[in-house]
Amino acid sequence: MVNQSIIVQFILKGFSDIPIVNAVCTGIFLIIYTFGILGHISIITVIIKDGHLHTPMYFFLKNLSFLDVCYISVIMPKVIVNTILGSEEISFLECVVQLYLFFTLAGTECSLFTAMAYDHCMAIYQPLLYGITMSGKLCWELVSTAWICGAFYSISHAINTFSFPFCGLNVIDHFFCDIPPAMRLSCFDYHANEEWSFIYSSCIILGVFILTIISYVCIISTITKIQHVQGHWKAFFTCSCHLTTILLFYGTGSSMYLRPTPDYSPIQGRLAAVFYSIITLTLNPVVYCLRNKEMKVAFKKVFHQVQRKK
Repeated sequence: MVNQSIIVQFILKGFSDIPIVNAVCTGIFLIIYTFGILGHISIITVIIKDGHLHTPMYFFLKNLSFLDVCYISVIMPKVIVNTILGSEEISFLECVVQLYLFFTLAGTECSLFTAMAYDHCMAIYQPLLYGITMSGKLCWELVSTAWICGAFYSISHAINTFSFPFCGLNVIDHFFCDIPPAMRLSCFDYHANEEWSFIYSSCIILGVFILTIISYVCIISTITKIQHVQGHWKAFFTCSCHLTTILLFYGTGSSMYLRPTPDYSPIQGRLAAVFYSIITLTLNPVVYCLRNKEMKVAFKKVFHQVQRKK
């Protein structure tokens, strides 16, 4: 017999079932989260202050940093607060909102990666027309479209996950409200919804990823035609940071959502989520700053300006 008491709140297990281990992990990820936020805010500040970086490429990078701040902040504050208060509770409404926002930002991130790939493609494939093609209006339209696509992408996931009533067990074996662990608490057979979620994610994410790959095929084919070695390296470094970020994001995320649903494991789910929702997003500022000469110069310039004011 199924317990018919309707669920009004869930219990999040956190990073580990062992309280001490969970507290230690939360402390470590709090430090990582703090450095990640400071890194992204620094990138946004430097791009705004340095006029040399007011180009389409850095416009997209600025928006990516803002997106990553929102993305990682959907999860970590709740985890930190629960750990400090010694609580594991999250209300039903908070869980729905958290899942919706998480997949909105994930979908937006994928779409923004595609827009950035298109920007790099135009810069290398048609450099003479780049200034005309990548106008300020087009850049804003691409960013707005990415956010709209992300919002619509997550609506289906939220409805699909919470379309059935939850009753009986309310323990989510995860550190945030994610689709597989939440869907498994439904009173009814969730397998059809789980398969639909897998197919839907595969079609949308792979579709966006293919568009990104097409842009890079054009980029690589153009780079191979460049005769000068210096031109090869300049074009390569223009795209290497972005390509590294894409591989990190898609590589960790696909291991969680683009695989058959019966293969889901709570432990693997937590581990994968740590990489694609915390570590990868925190590494983005490091990747863009260490491998980008213009960003290094801009950081030094802004740093010296701040020192002079003091």
